[in-house]
Amino acid sequence: MIPEPSAYSGCLLGLALGDALGAPFEGGVLERALWRLLGSTPQGLPRWTDDTRMSLDLAESLLACRALDPDELARRFAASYRWSRGYGPSTARLLQRIRQGEDWRIAAKAIHPQGSYGNGAAMRAPVVALHCPSDLATLVHITREQARVTHAHPLGVEGAVMIAVATQGALQHLPPADVISTVRQNLQEPKMLARVELAARWLMGGASQQAVIVRRELGNGIAAPDSCATAVYIALSHFDRSFEDLLTFVRAVRGDVDTISAMAGAIWGARHGVCALPVTPIEARDDILAMAQRLYVQAQHKGKV
Repeated sequence: MIPEPSAYSGCLLGLALGDALGAPFEGGVLERALWRLLGSTPQGLPRWTDDTRMSLDLAESLLACRALDPDELARRFAASYRWSRGYGPSTARLLQRIRQGEDWRIAAKAIHPQGSYGNGAAMRAPVVALHCPSDLATLVHITREQARVTHAHPLGVEGAVMIAVATQGALQHLPPADVISTVRQNLQEPKMLARVELAARWLMGGASQQAVIVRRELGNGIAAPDSCATAVYIALSHFDRSFEDLLTFVRAVRGDVDTISAMAGAIWGARHGVCALPVTPIEARDDILAMAQRLYVQAQHKGKV
């Protein structure tokens, strides 16, 4: 069954809002000072980072190809690259090499022989859930394949799977216990499983953890093991709270605030729909909503075939 259009809009806009509203709180003093210079459009709207840019690139690729084409996706990522979006250093080097004509498979190994285990593939993984809102096996397969274009390390891949599966569960309105259980069943890496199992125990326990404990036990860094379970826990533990409360909590966790907010925001938005999100204007808000509706129409058409 295809979720309601509002869930599609809520998911993609929740990602972008989390990204744009979290970016000013990202990193240390130097990073925040730089974003104060770069973080607004000419019209004064909050800008989003590479998290939203790569998510929109993935959405455009899936819409254009009607399936995942890793080569087309890599070219699209490279064409969209702008340093001012805040790309991580290794991803920036990878995309620059692809833009110069190098095959993404070769370029990725030249930078990280085993692949990157950052959260860059996870931050865009909610888009795969919008492409595959009910087929779990296909969701996991496509998520893994799109992750390998930039983050081929098993931990980077599983971080993407974690976020995609959680988003699909939110789209289907599964209770948090079922969402976290499905996530756990689709992981293999011990480091990822350990973080998810801890998050599951916290959720089953009922009491919300303090931000300092989440930061210490689940992490707040740019590596997939240090941010993906954090985002899933924050999203699921805030299902009965507001989006603003979610953002406030992520800021208290600190660290990679924009990406954790984007991942958690996408999951929360998928569950609650666009009407529950704040009306805060951000860069290209209408374009993001239009993209979400295009993904909905495509998924609806696929569901009728």
